[in-house]
Amino acid sequence: MVNVFPKLSETFIASELAELRRRGVEVRILSLRRPTEKRRHEFIAQAGLEERTVYNSWEFLEVLRKFQPDLLHAHFATEPTAAARELAAELRVPFTFTAHGYDIYRKPPADFADRAGAASAVITVSEANARYIVKTFGVPTAQIHVIPCGVDGERFSPQGERLEPPHVVCVARLRPVKNLGLLLEACAALQSRGVEFRCVLVGDGPCRDDLEAARARLGLSKVVELVGAAEQAEVLAWWRRATIAALTSTSEGMPVCLMEAAACGVPAVAVAVGGIPELVEDGVTGVLVPVGDTRALASALEQLLRKPELAARMGVAARRRVEERFSIRRQVDCLLALWTEVVGVGARQ
Repeated sequence: MVNVFPKLSETFIASELAELRRRGVEVRILSLRRPTEKRRHEFIAQAGLEERTVYNSWEFLEVLRKFQPDLLHAHFATEPTAAARELAAELRVPFTFTAHGYDIYRKPPADFADRAGAASAVITVSEANARYIVKTFGVPTAQIHVIPCGVDGERFSPQGERLEPPHVVCVARLRPVKNLGLLLEACAALQSRGVEFRCVLVGDGPCRDDLEAARARLGLSKVVELVGAAEQAEVLAWWRRATIAALTSTSEGMPVCLMEAAACGVPAVAVAVGGIPELVEDGVTGVLVPVGDTRALASALEQLLRKPELAARMGVAARRRVEERFSIRRQVDCLLALWTEVVGVGARQ
């Protein structure tokens, strides 16, 4: 159960479903709304996901009764979890949900604790999220399972040459929470120091006009490029050519964009917020900076731009860390183990 499927910015949902399909797990995808984007990630069609998607909510119950699922799972604690809870009660099957980021910190449902109590398990993507859920909503620690999203390390892998001058790449929706004005300010500082570089923002959103105005105001038209939303193959191409991955958000759960960058051997310069410190090992796979600190961000970027050997060494370590801890196979292994346990408990009851 999801809000919208497919969605360019939510590859983590589609990747999870594609890996389940690869393993022979049959799925049905219930989408509360139809996508407005015309572009699609190629792997979604290859995995046959859209043909397994239902959009008319009045058909959900009938489709599920024919499908006879063992379990329902929702992504995000908001409307998808509420809908999954109702359907699970009708079908008398267990349900679980994954809480990611905005549904925990910025727009959590008022009855988060009640939804968590009704679920057979609550999954979240970082230890930071789990601590916040326990502290803020009073959900018992035993009810929460930390399973980070994962990436396909075979697809996302280093290949080819890095661009010259070195490129700082940021893959993010152009929304206030991503705080991309901070990145532009850091770029202006780098330009004033005579650092040779380019910065590419991959993504789209309501802040685009403001960011383009800021780029012009800061004199960055020859340095910063906003390339718009991109399919996964295009994102992969940018990561393979990048020297640094940047992320300046004020709030994050566990950013998959930095996992994809790391898998391609790209170190991160990112803010130490949410689950990012669990993903980026400061001084080893990248550099962490305080939230909102332009000077620290510019200095960290300059360090790696001026020391390509250090950036390359961190990139190797970043890929190793992703392979060990953040692979899509590891993620789905953990999900299937949990769901098998949940279904087994339900059957015994």
